[in-house]
Amino acid sequence: MTYRLIALDVDGTLLNDHHELSAANKESIQQAAKNGAEFVLCTGRGPVNTIPIMEDMGLNGYVITHNGAATVDIKTRKVVDQFPIQAEELVPYIDYCRQHDIHFDVNTAFGLYVDRADEMTLEVRSMYEAVFLTPMDLPLWADLREPVVKFSAFGSLEAMNALEKEWSTWNSPFYMVRSGDFFLDLMHKDASKGAALQRLAEKRGYRPEEVLAMGNYYNDITMLTFAGKGIAMDNSPVEVKAAADEITLSNNDSGVHHALVKHVVNV
Repeated sequence: MTYRLIALDVDGTLLNDHHELSAANKESIQQAAKNGAEFVLCTGRGPVNTIPIMEDMGLNGYVITHNGAATVDIKTRKVVDQFPIQAEELVPYIDYCRQHDIHFDVNTAFGLYVDRADEMTLEVRSMYEAVFLTPMDLPLWADLREPVVKFSAFGSLEAMNALEKEWSTWNSPFYMVRSGDFFLDLMHKDASKGAALQRLAEKRGYRPEEVLAMGNYYNDITMLTFAGKGIAMDNSPVEVKAAADEITLSNNDSGVHHALVKHVVNV
């Protein structure tokens, strides 16, 4: 099978644990693109710190961001598909986080907002700096220039496990998914990486069997199962590996490169 659309998760998949792009991954991606494959990054990140990765690889096209809640055209910086949520419905979740001292952020396609940005702890500030983000103070809902697409809570693994367990008992209007050990995200009930990838594939004229996807975490499962070939990284949890068609090397061992050489570059 010739894979014409290749969807890659970013953190834990394309990049190593230091958020670096290996020379091997970059080289194989550029070779596959030269051979005619189209690449799309599918990430929990927003476009602000995703588009530069594509540009560093010399690629155009699209990025699927915020776990599928916003798809952006790289060249125009325009949102071409999104799943907006009703911001007011986030109020109980925001109140819960404030009452339990849990850090949270509110995301529009291009905006990132937190409570009292100048009072963030060193741990939280370092988390944002590691992925090249600078949050702004959360404004009134009416003052937001874009629709809200994602709400994220951040904390220790134990805290996020407990939060996920608690919020799972709520009658929630949102799709809740873990995008990392230390993150719990809320989005539109129909939003996911898989849904966004399916819509982009249809728009671009690709059949599911022509799509190859690689990921490493729970928020990647929907796109791994949609794609004709779903590949999990060796650093994935067992449930993610079980949802994939095969497993490649870890993100620290350029697993993306090895999978591309096997299925795309040398085919």
